[in-house]
Amino acid sequence: MTATQGTEHLHERPNWDCHACGRPWPCPTAQARLLYEYRAFPSLLRIYLSAQMYDALQDMVIDGGKPVNLHDRFLAWAWHEPPRR
Repeated sequence: MTATQGTEHLHERPNWDCHACGRPWPCPTAQARLLYEYRAFPSLLRIYLSAQMYDALQDMVIDGGKPVNLHDRFLAWAWHEPPRR
């Protein structure tokens, strides 16, 4: 197992980039894992992501400026129901 395979795709504060891949968190891998982890309770996923978005907002606001697209980044993708098999 390589170091990348064993690294979880978690955010780093204060920039909120993924610790494993460096992409904006939640990166596609984190999104897939979160959707799987919360598959039985999608409303809890949305609550969790809302809290994370609020924390990110606190970290990202500098001199009164507002970060853009936090809703798209943290929540929009979580509202889509996974395909049923």
